[in-house]
Amino acid sequence: MTSNECCDILEQVGIKPTAVRILVYRTIAEMDDSFSLADVEMKLLSVDRSSIFRTLTLLNKHHLLHAFEDGSGSLKYCVCHNHGHCKQDEWHCHFYCEKCKKTYCLENDSIPQIELPQGFVAREINYVIKGICANCAN
Repeated sequence: MTSNECCDILEQVGIKPTAVRILVYRTIAEMDDSFSLADVEMKLLSVDRSSIFRTLTLLNKHHLLHAFEDGSGSLKYCVCHNHGHCKQDEWHCHFYCEKCKKTYCLENDSIPQIELPQGFVAREINYVIKGICANCAN
């Protein structure tokens, strides 16, 4: 992804493109699966942790990525490929490997619809399956 493409995406959702925001977004857009703050830090050694965290928080707020808890004690993130236009029916499940500690996006598996009692309002949905991934099972 080019810097110009990153700028366009950030501007479309109302984020002012700065050098750090472009660098962080470009880096996470190239990641295959979910990632943590530490994963981004390892790829961007020249950027301080707080700048990365603030950028991830901003990108989450503008729906360019989503954050979820996988039970590992570390918040994980996934890039939304619809650039800020994710709908609830596009939310997907995640698989946390208890052996290698990696979390996988199961993009072909949607989060099941749950009918909430009257008056309840869902703010966030987190669906994580825990077990052993195919690589670790071999």
